Amino acid sequence: MLSRTSQLASAILLSACFAGAYAQTPAAPAKTPADALAPAQAFVEPGDSTQWEPDIVAFEEVDSRVRRRPGGVVFVGSSSIRFWDTLAQDFPGVDTLNRGFGGSRVRDATWYADRIVTPYQPRAVVFYAGDNDLMEGRSADQVAADFAAFVDKVHVAQPQVRIAFVSIKPSPSRAMLLPQIRQANALVRDYAAAHDDVDYLDVYTPMVDGTGLPRDELFIDDRLHMNAQGYALWATVVRPWLDAL
Repeated sequence: MLSRTSQLASAILLSACFAGAYAQTPAAPAKTPADALAPAQAFVEPGDSTQWEPDIVAFEEVDSRVRRRPGGVVFVGSSSIRFWDTLAQDFPGVDTLNRGFGGSRVRDATWYADRIVTPYQPRAVVFYAGDNDLMEGRSADQVAADFAAFVDKVHVAQPQVRIAFVSIKPSPSRAMLLPQIRQANALVRDYAAAHDDVDYLDVYTPMVDGTGLPRDELFIDDRLHMNAQGYALWATVVRPWLDAL
């Protein structure tokens, strides 16, 4: 039986034409599925993810003092999750847990999933990461494959847990990455469409204006992180998904 990351290879190839429409530079030579995904090793190599060890230990120290009940919803990912400090107000009646850390990448959440996701036995996971990856030069294909590895790792422990990928947001300070962001989002969207237990939540579309540029009013002064208005918009996208679980 093919792993999810192997299945994603097909989705990447099928999405090539769609993604190419956004490219501003010539497309890189096509990769073979093995080169693109390396599924057997996708979530067993730490790389530089261990830089976040102090953040993970801090989570574990909190967990040692606060009892967590199974069946909640874990929000995991980069600083856009870490700074979402209104989860309880935005999702009343939902047992939410914020496990966003630093300027993390998709592969960092994958590396630490068995410490910051699966121990809580959640009924659902809301995932956000990817823009830091692209900023560092990682390709849209790699971001999508890394997310598939995250899904694989979580589902090893909890095969039935639902996972939502919040689309990579269009930040004004990273407007140069919009073609790659749209490509990565399209690949993950196609991957999610092929899996009943994975969903794609589109925050990209409502975060751009009529000309396709990021809406500045949704961001704080650094033009990278969101303000309260930005998080309120995200809540309107995530809430229907949670309500339907």
